[in-house]
Amino acid sequence: MQYKRIISLVPSLSELIVDLGLKNQLVGRTRFCIHPSKQMKQIPIIGGTKNPNIQQILSLKPDLIIANKEENRKEDVEKLSKHCEVILTEIDTIEEALIWIGRLGTQLEADEEASRLVTDIRKLIPRSKSFQSIRTAYFIWKDPWMSVGHDTYIHSLMDRFGLMNVYGNKSRYPETSIKELSSYNPELILLSSEPYPFKESHVQELKTICPDSIILLVNGEWFSWYGSRMVAAFEGLLSWRKQLHLN
Repeated sequence: MQYKRIISLVPSLSELIVDLGLKNQLVGRTRFCIHPSKQMKQIPIIGGTKNPNIQQILSLKPDLIIANKEENRKEDVEKLSKHCEVILTEIDTIEEALIWIGRLGTQLEADEEASRLVTDIRKLIPRSKSFQSIRTAYFIWKDPWMSVGHDTYIHSLMDRFGLMNVYGNKSRYPETSIKELSSYNPELILLSSEPYPFKESHVQELKTICPDSIILLVNGEWFSWYGSRMVAAFEGLLSWRKQLHLN
């Protein structure tokens, strides 16, 4: 079946749809679907990932809605499923991201484009043990401080790039404390640009707690956006990781 009116509730997958050559079929997206910027400006916004405007979505008469188990609320997906076909993705690892690129390519009749993209991404995935392991804490939020557990896409990516997650014994997005962070004594602390916009002031704040740790601001899109952005992300991470040397 060829879908003519697609709404995406997932920023990473909105970008993927455009990059698969299906921009003209994308009739709605969330306000967080910002890439590629030029094309996205032409597509109506239907709210956020956690608070989509159901009535506006239905008024656009979609024949397919793409959602994600983590990004979107179960109750919204269930409401929309009563009116339209919904593909509910679940992506917690690099491999699952690649599988879903292929599945969506097949579903949307863009197999060749999806296959080429998967091939390009696989060429950029570091081999096991490519990098020396660095004990790392990765933060996505402050007040409360929140990191990432073993069952997340970010953890999967960290593992592949030799960043041993000190919160890897926890699930999903655990809340933590400065005291707990200090007890882990990480070699490296990464502060993501999203969803919380960490700044240099937060680097200085943590330096007083973990003076022996290297603390860096990092591009959150490199670590958390799957889909076609994995190409640019992995290229950036490979270069960054090769230059990362801890004394």
